[in-house]
Amino acid sequence: MFTFLLIVQAFIAAGLVGVILLQKSEGGGLTSSGSPSGLMSARSAADFLTRTTAILATAFIAMSILLAFLAANRHGATIDASLQRATPAAAPQALPTTAPPGGAVPFAPGNSTAPAAPAAQGNSAVPLAQ
Repeated sequence: MFTFLLIVQAFIAAGLVGVILLQKSEGGGLTSSGSPSGLMSARSAADFLTRTTAILATAFIAMSILLAFLAANRHGATIDASLQRATPAAAPQALPTTAPPGGAVPFAPGNSTAPAAPAAQGNSAVPLAQ
């Protein structure tokens, strides 16, 4: 149903563009060149094109509102999350169940204390030049 109405909307838009392009800026139409005693005079062609433009514009706006309402209320539509970025907070990591060597307690988000600094084994500091 939605696809059908969308196709009808495209035909209405194409018709509206065509009718607008047929009109002159002064209100006449491309059919004004020629004999006024033909099928349509310049005046009746302008009235016809103006009336057709008004009808197609009204149909276009009404169809746009209807399609927006139907698109907002579509049931069964799912959001494709395949391109969603994974955030670090979205994937909690499991905490180790055993203490690491040296007896240091790992830092966890719920733990209020920071891990203790490992004990220095030897003097690895570089002496400053005096």
